[in-house]
Amino acid sequence: MNIKTGDTVVLLTGNEKYRGKSGKVLAVSPKEDKVIVEGINVVKKHVKPRKAGDPSGIIETEAAIYASKVQLVCPKCGKPTRVGHKIYADGKKDRVCKKCGETF
Repeated sequence: MNIKTGDTVVLLTGNEKYRGKSGKVLAVSPKEDKVIVEGINVVKKHVKPRKAGDPSGIIETEAAIYASKVQLVCPKCGKPTRVGHKIYADGKKDRVCKKCGETF
């Protein structure tokens, strides 16, 4: 999986409400191949309080979306891009932008 927590991504597919919007990745689930993006795919959940002080009622939270529906945004050129990998002589591996060659 090429997307990590804290990366900025843009949504490629979906309805007009979220398509084209960008946000920061809050959580990554490689086993399910899903990501949770800040401000995208917001759903309402009915929640009961589990203990004193917990919030209850209808709460808005971000739901997971498939990682194939988002694309990483390069911090240097600011464009959505595919991710390449560069392996150095010492064995270190970095993610690089396919458009400008900058490392993430």
